[in-house]
Amino acid sequence: MSEQELEKILSEAIALRAETEIIEFKEAKDGYDFEKIGKYFSAMSNEANLKGKPCAWLIFGVENEKHQIVGSRYRAERMYLDKLKKEIADKTTQNLSFIEIYELNKPEGRVVMFQIPAAPKGIPIAFEGFFYGRSNESLVALNVEKFERIRNQAHSIDRSKNIVPDTTFEHLDKAAILKAREQYKQKHPALISDVDTWDDITFLNKARVTLDGKITNTAILLLGKSEASSLLSPAIGQITWILKEDPGDYEHFYTPFILTVEEALSRIRNLRYRHMGFTSLFPDEVYQYDNWVMREALHNCVAHQDYGKSGRIHVLEYKNKLIFENAGGFIPDSVEETIRHDGPQHYYRNPFLVGAMVNLNMIDTIGSGIKKMFTKQKDRYFPMPIYDISDENHTRVTILGEIINYNYAHQLKTRPELSLEDVIALDKVQKKIEITEEEAIRLHELKLIIGEIPDLQILDVYLKISYNEYKRMILNLIKIKGVATREEIEALIMPTLPFDLPKEKQQRKISNITAKLASDGKIKNISASTKASVWVLVG
Repeated sequence: MSEQELEKILSEAIALRAETEIIEFKEAKDGYDFEKIGKYFSAMSNEANLKGKPCAWLIFGVENEKHQIVGSRYRAERMYLDKLKKEIADKTTQNLSFIEIYELNKPEGRVVMFQIPAAPKGIPIAFEGFFYGRSNESLVALNVEKFERIRNQAHSIDRSKNIVPDTTFEHLDKAAILKAREQYKQKHPALISDVDTWDDITFLNKARVTLDGKITNTAILLLGKSEASSLLSPAIGQITWILKEDPGDYEHFYTPFILTVEEALSRIRNLRYRHMGFTSLFPDEVYQYDNWVMREALHNCVAHQDYGKSGRIHVLEYKNKLIFENAGGFIPDSVEETIRHDGPQHYYRNPFLVGAMVNLNMIDTIGSGIKKMFTKQKDRYFPMPIYDISDENHTRVTILGEIINYNYAHQLKTRPELSLEDVIALDKVQKKIEITEEEAIRLHELKLIIGEIPDLQILDVYLKISYNEYKRMILNLIKIKGVATREEIEALIMPTLPFDLPKEKQQRKISNITAKLASDGKIKNISASTKASVWVLVG
C-alpha cells in the first residue's frame, strides 16, 4: 500500500472524530501490552467480517480522545514489528495475522498502522482461545448472536450439498455404489438386513449422499463415474500422485473417490524399513508408513478440500516422506488444540460431504482422526505428522517414513507411559522446532531433554540402555567374520547412533566400547595402528 493511500486512510479515520468497531486509536507512546493487541485483533477481525469490510485498522501514535497525532515509539526497529506478526499468528484461529504493519513518519511523530484482515467466512477469530468483539468503542466478548452469524456463513456456502444439473443415477458408478453399501453396513451394523432391501435411490438418500433422489456434488465426488467428474466444473475432482525422484512418475485419479483413493494409495512404495540391524530394541523391519495413517490423511484431503479454488489434491512421494496437500486453509484453531479437544469440529468447510463420508465409513464421526494419526506414529516410534497450516490457501500434511533421531525413538520405546502431548513436544525438540518454556520444564522434569531453550537436545540414552547390547553386537561380528576392522565395526554401530551426533563423537563412542572390551580381555587389536585397528577374539 502506497504512502499516499495510507495518508488518506489515516486522515479519513481521524476526521470521523469517533472510533468505530473497525477503527481503534492508541497513543502507545513507548509500548503497548501484547495481550491487548491480541484481543483487539480478534475483536476487530470479527467486526470487519460482520460489516462486510475487508479489514480493520488499529492505529498507534494517535490519542483516542481528540485524535491528535502524538507519535509512538512502539517496537521502533522494523524487525520487531515483523516478529509481532508471528507472535499474533501463534495465538489466533487459523494462525491469522496482520495483512501488514505500516509506519508513517509524520511531522508530529511516528504513526504505526496495523491492518487487520476480516475473519474468513464461517470462521470467527479467537485470541488464545477466546472470541472478542466490539460494542461501540468497547472491547467485549463476542456475543452468541454475532458468533453464530459468522459461523453460519459456512453453512450458506456448502457447495458439496448443491444439486448437479442434468444428472441421473446413470452418472454414478455401480461398483462404487456396491462399495458404498459395504462401507455403510460396517458403519451401521444394526441396519445390515435393512440395507439389502433398499434400492439405490433409497440407500443413497439414507446415506445422505443424494438429496431427495437428486445427484449432489458429493455424490459425484464419492460415487460418480470417471467421466462425470467434469460435471463438477469449475471444481476439480482429481487426486494426483507424484513420485518426486529422478526419474519421476505421476498418475491422475478421478472419481469415484470411494474407489480411487485406494488406487492412489497403492502407487506409494511402502517399503520395509530396517530400524537398527543387530540390536534387539526394535523389530528388524517395519513398513515406512502405516496404512491407516495414509488413508486417513488422504480422506481428510477429500473431506476438507476447498473445491471452490479449482485445485487438485496432491500426494507427493519422496524417498523418506509423503506429503498430502489439499486446497484451503486448516479450519480448526490449531493442530494441538484439535488433538487436545479430541472431538467433532464446530464447523466444516463441506458439512454435507463430511456427513456422507462418515456414513460410508471413510472418516470418523467423532473427529478424532488427527489424534489417532499422531498416536499411531507414536506407537511406531516414528516422528509426528507435520501440519503446515501457514498458507491460508493450502493445507499440507507430511508423514515421515524414517526415524530421524534414535534417542527420540528410544525414549518412546522405553517410556510407553509418556502422554501424547509430551511426545509431541519431544518431537519438536528432535526437529529443532522451538517449544514453550512450560513444555521445556515438563520435558526436563521427565528427564527427556538436556540444555536450555533454544539449545535443547534429547537425552542420549543409547549407551545407558544398551551398552551390553553394543558389546554383544561387536563380539558377534568378530565371531562370524573371524576378524573385524575398525571400518567394519563403525559400519555396524554408526547407523544405530543418533543421526545428528557429530561423526567424531560417534567414533569416540565406538572407541570407548572397543577399549572396554579389550580391557575386559574379550578382544585384542592385532594391528600396529590404533586408527586402522583389526580386532580378534581373545581365547
